[in-house]
Amino acid sequence: MSRNLVVIAALLLSALPILKAQEIEAGPITNFGTTVVVPAGLRGEIYFLELGTSSLPDFDKLEPVGAIYTSALNIPPRTFRQGFPGVTKRYEWFGINYTGRFWIEKPGKYGFGLISDDGARLWIDDAQVIDNDGLHMPKARTGTVKLAGGIHRIRVSYFQGPCTSDPCLALILAVERPGEKRFRIFSTDDFKPPPNPDNWKFSKPSQIPTDPNAGRRRLRDTQKLQAN
Repeated sequence: MSRNLVVIAALLLSALPILKAQEIEAGPITNFGTTVVVPAGLRGEIYFLELGTSSLPDFDKLEPVGAIYTSALNIPPRTFRQGFPGVTKRYEWFGINYTGRFWIEKPGKYGFGLISDDGARLWIDDAQVIDNDGLHMPKARTGTVKLAGGIHRIRVSYFQGPCTSDPCLALILAVERPGEKRFRIFSTDDFKPPPNPDNWKFSKPSQIPTDPNAGRRRLRDTQKLQAN
């Protein structure tokens, strides 16, 4: 078992009893992302937060200061002082809103695990799957969702409050596929549609939303209308 796997498995095993019988097949340790665009990956918009923020803000009401890209979120507890090269030097009091799309080849019930320090939430197709919000040390939460075959939207919202400890942050997203008994790091590289659209069993290319945030914005606008 690799050191990477040991670290992440130990964290999950200590943080969440439901995962005691499972291992995590871990991918490479990642950063929050880079400024190099990953076309089929996750796009993370970075936001500055006010000092004293204790929960995830409404990112729709804030202006991003830049964007980063990645295919996976595998950031175990660590010290963070370098900020985001090419974007901002801030290392505390920031938020990142990751959005993207992924392809399901095998329909069924999928489990997701989310470790964060501080708060984070996971949405699939605008439905919240995991709530791990708030100021806290590395903490794990899991959730399950039944997914049909084809394209789905994913959003991971994360925030970092004060960097007063060492390590001071973490963000790991894992997935358990139907029929499997272990979690592995979620990567959009593992959830791509067949390269030839003629081989697609589900959605057609014309049905892929060009804006992964479109559904979230429609939901927000509907809620505003209902409130009025």
